Amino acid sequence: MGAVGFDEAEWIWREGEYIAWKDAQLHLLSTAVQFGTSVFEGIRAYDTPKGPAIFRLDAHIARLFDSAKIYRMTPDYTEDDMIAVCREIVRKNSLKNCYIRPMILRGYGTAGLDPTLSPLESYVAAWGWGTYLGEEGLTQGVDVCVSSWQRAYPNTLPVRAKAGGHYVSAQLMKMEAVANGYLDAIALSPSGLVSEGSGMNLFLVDDGLIITPTLDGTSLVGLTRGAVIQMAADLGYEVREQPVPREFLYTADELFFTGTAAEVTPIRSVDRIPIGSGKAGPVALELQKRFMETVKGQNDDPHGYLTYV
Repeated sequence: MGAVGFDEAEWIWREGEYIAWKDAQLHLLSTAVQFGTSVFEGIRAYDTPKGPAIFRLDAHIARLFDSAKIYRMTPDYTEDDMIAVCREIVRKNSLKNCYIRPMILRGYGTAGLDPTLSPLESYVAAWGWGTYLGEEGLTQGVDVCVSSWQRAYPNTLPVRAKAGGHYVSAQLMKMEAVANGYLDAIALSPSGLVSEGSGMNLFLVDDGLIITPTLDGTSLVGLTRGAVIQMAADLGYEVREQPVPREFLYTADELFFTGTAAEVTPIRSVDRIPIGSGKAGPVALELQKRFMETVKGQNDDPHGYLTYV
């Protein structure tokens, strides 16, 4: 029986070999389990007319290795090795539209805080996974709240690294939002300015101008975020990175999330205040259309975002 919300695949790559899905297990006292000492990426592959293609694979693996470097984790594999495995895991599991999860983590070696005493383990998994915030959310927009939980101060956690332990706060945001009848949450930085969503970046539209919060050390440098900024420029929009106060959320013409899982998801209300017309806005939908055309191989991929399996 599969886990809730996604389909288990047959194979997972671990340290140079393919093992059965059910065999990808860690000891209870592994450092990753005890202290969240892991770095990872979430990457999507899409079915295209030329077969499965992975979106921004090189950039994702480069960020994985940057995250590992920040946490003083040097794996036995190169970026090229991991890129090859990500392509092969899709083929080996006969997947088309899927999610790919490469991970580098600290295994079983010590019960103490010094993680260098635990061995490094590298994994790559892939599975079929649908739209993160729902198909209706893509077309109609989603209802979200401003979370009571804030992002951490810069220099408390290195949020430029995509590390497992960082997502404990994201879980609190998501659970709080769902418990209160929302689909997801927007987080503020400790300064009170807007940071990002629980696990995705955020954009606003104001009188035709596209705005995204400044990367102030409280949010992830999103790869889908960067691609959407480029796509918006291609479509003739001006995009500006700037500090965003909370109240600007309520008065914006449009809001939308971007992320590997969220793709381009419009937001129709925040704290039960309708945004713009209270439905998915035209700018978000135009960018969503360009994004989907690109990842599904329906245009000439002018920026070389796709790696074919």
